[in-house]
Amino acid sequence: MSATIAPDIPLPPAPGRKPRLKRLRLIAILFSLLLLGLVSFVFGIFVSVASDLPSLTKFSQLKDAQSSVLLDDFGHQIGLLSQHNRVIVSPGQIPQIVKEAVVSIEDKRFESNSGIDIRGIARAFISDIRHKGGVQGASTIEQQFIKNALQAQSHRTILEKLREAALAYQLSHKWSKEKIITAYHNTIYFGNGAYGIESAAQTYFGHDVNHLGCGTPNHELCVQQLLPWEAALLAGVIQSPSAYDPVTNPMDARTRRDLVLRQMLEQGYLTQGVYEESVKQALPAPKEVQATREQTIEGVDAGYFTSWVQQQVIERYGAPRAFDGGLRIKTTLDLELQRSAEQAVNNYLAYPGGPTASLVAIENSTGEVRAMVGGRNYNESAFNLATEGERQPGSSFKAFDLAAALQDGISPESVWTSKQKVFIVPRTHGSEKFVVHNDEGSYSGSNTLTGATAYSDNSIYAEVGLKVGTRRIALLAHRMGITTPLSTNPAMTIGGLTVGVTPLDMAHAYETIAHGGQRVSGTLAEAGEPVGIQEVSAGGGPLPDGARRDINQVRTKRVLPPAIAATETSMLETVLQYGTGRAAAIGQFAAGKTGTTSNYGDAWFVGWDSKYTVAVWVGYPTKLVPMTTDFNGQPVLGGTFPALIWHDFMTSALQVDKARAENAALNKKGTHEPGEATAPTGSEGTAPPPSASPSGKGTAPVPSTKGKATAPGAAGGEGGGAAEGKGSEHAAAPATPPAAASPAPEPSPPPAATPPSSSGTGGVGPSG
Repeated sequence: MSATIAPDIPLPPAPGRKPRLKRLRLIAILFSLLLLGLVSFVFGIFVSVASDLPSLTKFSQLKDAQSSVLLDDFGHQIGLLSQHNRVIVSPGQIPQIVKEAVVSIEDKRFESNSGIDIRGIARAFISDIRHKGGVQGASTIEQQFIKNALQAQSHRTILEKLREAALAYQLSHKWSKEKIITAYHNTIYFGNGAYGIESAAQTYFGHDVNHLGCGTPNHELCVQQLLPWEAALLAGVIQSPSAYDPVTNPMDARTRRDLVLRQMLEQGYLTQGVYEESVKQALPAPKEVQATREQTIEGVDAGYFTSWVQQQVIERYGAPRAFDGGLRIKTTLDLELQRSAEQAVNNYLAYPGGPTASLVAIENSTGEVRAMVGGRNYNESAFNLATEGERQPGSSFKAFDLAAALQDGISPESVWTSKQKVFIVPRTHGSEKFVVHNDEGSYSGSNTLTGATAYSDNSIYAEVGLKVGTRRIALLAHRMGITTPLSTNPAMTIGGLTVGVTPLDMAHAYETIAHGGQRVSGTLAEAGEPVGIQEVSAGGGPLPDGARRDINQVRTKRVLPPAIAATETSMLETVLQYGTGRAAAIGQFAAGKTGTTSNYGDAWFVGWDSKYTVAVWVGYPTKLVPMTTDFNGQPVLGGTFPALIWHDFMTSALQVDKARAENAALNKKGTHEPGEATAPTGSEGTAPPPSASPSGKGTAPVPSTKGKATAPGAAGGEGGGAAEGKGSEHAAAPATPPAAASPAPEPSPPPAATPPSSSGTGGVGPSG
């Protein structure tokens, strides 16, 4: 038999094959139509916005700028946000190196793009998808200029961004690149009140010895004298004037400047030799940076406060709107309390060449900053000690140890040994030790936690802090209101930090205790931070959300249980009643904590009454100077100048509030004459004698002298932290300071303390 081979017969199509092909064709057609529609839509936007270009020309000529006004709590003008110091320069007056510095970091394809950087958009889109959020920007210089021209904000809709991109595209075809880069340089904000490149050059370099006289008649403009590293610094500032401010953030500013120089080298704008020479150059010294002078008010130096608020307005509404938009900004500043704060400082520290003070007062119920002293004179030094002065807290940091200990269940009446102690530093396998002892070997033997708080016993607090855990203390301090990085070395338990804290942060964090364990902030403040703005009214158009007014709303966040806050409050009352802060006593409820560093370079008193929380720092503003003889030949401790300044401010604030209440009552009854003010009477300047033991506090603690500690990991000297001093601070009685008003009568102080000497293992650390 022969096999029969069947001919090839085509197989029938697989079931569903034709329908799948049809679906793919349909999807392709729909996608094409959608793409065509999107392109048509975008093209339509591009065409429709061409009519907006004349307004951009008007903007570049600066015809319609309207200054914004800063008002105090009662509506009095305290400052202006304006561009009156801007100097318009022509294309030929901006050196090529300055233009290249800006282009290298802001828009490296500026010369070749058409107002929109497609490659940059794609790169940013992919990066944002990868990181699940906005990581990279893709704005060209044209787009940034358009954003400034329209006074647009960071949080814009897709349609608004498309409109800006369309305008940027149109702009790039209507204006030359030279005109665009010149307009950009004339309208960008460089921080410290400097609007435009010439104003920035004058602000940051006009007082440098190499540029003296620039910008004045018969001299070159300052911008024309800029060197490569100076141009790079200004170019780097543009992205974030506050983050890269060479005065307040010199390390970040230098890193950013060097990044610009690296970009300039890689893009062929600098030779290797010029680059290497440029990165060696120092930043301008803080005293050489001359920020725009703030409006002065008779008898009040509000510049530190208004400069702090100004930055918040700029960050919230953008520099163009802040300076050009005619906003009316009602701040939280109380001019009467501001005068009281400055007078309290001048009562003791008005003499030249000596230490100065910073003071921040916050209203407990609202989180609003009512007074701020940031230095001796804003128009002489714009560096704000209140918001930027990161100084060692000394034993004032123990309030955070105490809060963590109480949360951990440690009783105020628990008894602890007061003696020299040696602790093994974790993770060092015994090679490093944290040695804590009190000065002159003086110990109480044992004491309650309440007693250790009143007399700031380092020996006890170091043990308590290590038992609770330094990481827990640092975390809680941040939740309470501290914003600076906190080290977790053992020395932090008694105030030895790697990075210091600011008076604003300390007042804010203590306010959390004063407000029953709730951190207080507001909707017109940065998340969780103190409030400086009450209300913003629009001028020249609505605010970013379309409203005509932004009104602050109080926001609170529970950080401590109410019972913990109440217990800590009662314990910190003892500091004023019979402990290290007796000089701060005001004759009624008040609580707080003293702090002094082991080198006597920083002294603090932070405390509160029923209405205000106030932080006072005393020291030398520009460098660490041991204040070993500045208090009538004795060391400056937290219980001396800081406590006395705090006392004077609080008694004055009580007077102000009492007078206002009486006047309000008279107004309500209609019995007073116009302009009549009733001054309160009472016991101003008289503090009650300290009680031996406050009622309800248990056994009166045994006085424990304080001293120093040696600790590895603590920054030497200032980084060491807290020497509350010896027995002298326990009495903390005010002697008559140089050029001072007469303080409240107190018992005479004991003999002057001797500065601590270095001993122990692992280097000098905090005490207190």
